[in-house]
Amino acid sequence: MIEFESVRLSPTFPQRGRTLTTLVGLLASTGLRSGEALRLDRADVDLVGGVLQIRKTKFRKDRLVPVHTTTLAALRQYARQRDTAFPVAKDCGFFLSSRGNRLSSPGLHIAFNAACKLAGLDSGKPMRPHDLRHRFAVTRLAAWHRENADVQALLPLLATYLGHTRYSDTAYYVTGTADLLGIAADRAFGDGGAL
Repeated sequence: MIEFESVRLSPTFPQRGRTLTTLVGLLASTGLRSGEALRLDRADVDLVGGVLQIRKTKFRKDRLVPVHTTTLAALRQYARQRDTAFPVAKDCGFFLSSRGNRLSSPGLHIAFNAACKLAGLDSGKPMRPHDLRHRFAVTRLAAWHRENADVQALLPLLATYLGHTRYSDTAYYVTGTADLLGIAADRAFGDGGAL
């Protein structure tokens, strides 16, 4: 299914679709900034241990980001396909353009917009790769709430994972989504939700 969609995105250059599919999956599953993902070098992606070395962040600090086993499997598959398509590396970038060079930010945005259009997600406010970071943070918070975890105690962990220097920077991503508001109502009023 994913391979089919990748080819539909770019029939002439299937590797372009594979790159976008893997990159969007990485952004959605880790909450990385798109610039952080684009700056990943091959040496920054541990395809054995499943840890990303994030360098040159927005706040000039490095961090390690562990990835889920399914994300690691997707990164391994992408690396094999990338290395088959470009057996001689032109540079050290992990995510490559259809020319074999590091994928650029404008290249990501053009491909992302094309994918959104293909998926029927281009009506109304246009989606941006950065929206995946926001969705990651909100989804993680909602999952913790559903698990009855101590969210206040876990917020510093989320802030560190996202690469924020201050807890208040993470609060930017905590918006009143329907999911979070529903969980809050259930907690406040019980399962019946009656006032």
